[in-house]
Amino acid sequence: MSNKDDGLSQLVQDVIDGKAEKKELCNKIYKEVYALAYPVYQNEEKSMTQAKKALIEICKRIGDFNLERNIHKQVATIASAFFFTSVVSENAEELRNNAPTGEYEYTHIKDDEEFVTYMKQKLNGDDKNALVLKNQEYLIRDPEFTSGVISAITNDKLNAEAAVEDTCEMLKNIFLSFNNDTMTQRVADIEDMKQRLIAIMQGQKHIDLTKLSDNTVIIADEIHPSMTANMDTEHIAGIISEKGGDTSHASILARALEIPAVLSVKDICSKIAEGEEVIVDGAYGEVFVNPTPITLKIYNKKKKAYDERVKELKKYIDKQTVTRDGRKVMLAANIGNADEAAKAVKAGAEGVGLFRTEFLFMNKQALPTEEEQYNEYKKAAVVLDGRQLTIRTLDIGGDKDIPYMGLTKELNPFLGYRAIRFCLDRVDIFTTQLRAVLRASAYGNIRIMIPMITSVTEVQAVKKIINGICRDLDKKDIKYDKDIKIGVMIETPAAAIMADVLAHEVDFFSIGTNDLTQYTLAVDRGNENVAYLYSALNPAVIRSIKHIIECAHNAGIEAGMCGEAAADERMIPLLLNFGLDEFSVTVSRVLETRKEIASWSSKEVKEITENVMNYSEEKEVSNYLSDCIAKE
Repeated sequence: MSNKDDGLSQLVQDVIDGKAEKKELCNKIYKEVYALAYPVYQNEEKSMTQAKKALIEICKRIGDFNLERNIHKQVATIASAFFFTSVVSENAEELRNNAPTGEYEYTHIKDDEEFVTYMKQKLNGDDKNALVLKNQEYLIRDPEFTSGVISAITNDKLNAEAAVEDTCEMLKNIFLSFNNDTMTQRVADIEDMKQRLIAIMQGQKHIDLTKLSDNTVIIADEIHPSMTANMDTEHIAGIISEKGGDTSHASILARALEIPAVLSVKDICSKIAEGEEVIVDGAYGEVFVNPTPITLKIYNKKKKAYDERVKELKKYIDKQTVTRDGRKVMLAANIGNADEAAKAVKAGAEGVGLFRTEFLFMNKQALPTEEEQYNEYKKAAVVLDGRQLTIRTLDIGGDKDIPYMGLTKELNPFLGYRAIRFCLDRVDIFTTQLRAVLRASAYGNIRIMIPMITSVTEVQAVKKIINGICRDLDKKDIKYDKDIKIGVMIETPAAAIMADVLAHEVDFFSIGTNDLTQYTLAVDRGNENVAYLYSALNPAVIRSIKHIIECAHNAGIEAGMCGEAAADERMIPLLLNFGLDEFSVTVSRVLETRKEIASWSSKEVKEITENVMNYSEEKEVSNYLSDCIAKE
């Protein structure tokens, strides 16, 4: 036995003698492999070589002991889960020669090699996807996993689904205890495996959302951001869900893609069968199942009228965004990737007021590299050709979960570990993104926007990180915009109240009305039970918006808005009167918003605002503004 065992030999013996738990040994083995391999993990080629050596070393060190089969199996399982399947398959012969003696043999290696080869062919050479699938196979065949599930059923009296849930959560906690990116990627494998197993147990049919037929209507309990990462949106004709509100992810997605959506429809999943004909009326929130010929005729007429309206709006593509009496404002678009930047330009947007970078992270199985992010941001900047590009840093948490990051489920995720709180804690991830943004700024008019700010301290911490990155880029003679603007989203009551102080720390504000409304009114914007309370037209929200804009202008900086309220025709006269500098809306609403802005004069919006500020109830404000729009 090697002298470098650092207590491993004794622990193995203690397990044999019944003085230590098998779980303790497995954790120790894992830490041993990790300690040997991780120091060089930043270099992928070296890390794999080192990983192989680490696994062989561990095999040698426990090989003389007469352990039960699953202990030896655990060595391979743990190592392969951490270092991908290539740790085993690429060095099969060497592992065979140094394998532990006794019952266990590496008989699975040949099968592994054949499987990976097959998966590479099926996935057009995409090695990583094949290996991810194989990692999950390792995990599900692991005796430790199997025995854990069986024990939970027989000893703890859990049903099969709960047993799988508990066992997977135990495995996830083991990987998360190491607190590094590689571990969190393995957590994603476990979570995905868990969801698949439970779905199979419950008889759920897997639906591939990457390939849909024409005129498909998506019907779901809830549309999560992760579901839309690779969704075939071109063939979706409508969305219906049991949960969600006007500012939920599903609603935002639908507006961005101009897809009719009706949300918060109780028990809709049990009332519509696959293959039935459905009409989704997003304007009036109505759903018709197996419509009559008369209903079909009515909606064909509505579709024709809608197409004519779209044709009319196209007249505003090349026009400036000005009020009827000549006041110019900025009209930008909200996007989720670089490809949408081209759509924004085509739709007549004057720039991008919100680039949601979280979708770049959600569309991948692991953290995007600096180079991947840089290329995406650069592409958007080049497409915009000098137009303003406001890039929001990573805004995860709340309803935007990224499984491979291994975020702990929270009772109140919107109030928890999200956005800037996550970024300042995971400075490694944050720094990588900021470096990519700064490098991309050499190719366009880029601004950095920080979400979920609640204090000056957070802003100063971000600026310190950015300054450090800039110094490093200067040393390496890497080009970037040395005058890049840094702004914050005002979307918490704390930021709204402290807007006068925050305004002296940044170059611009962008009001995120979705969260500002939610936090101000203490209403979960995705909860259908309290949806009636959620409204940006609430006097408290309106007064907050007015205060934020005033604070920005008093400090000599711009105030924009990237929340859904920016495109609300009822809000537009108020925002014009408050002096909002930039309206940033979904691409599909750009021309509608420009047309609406063009219909108002300064005198009219002043009178309307004065009346609104005298109201104390949301219903009064809503009814009054609706009447004003109707008379327009």
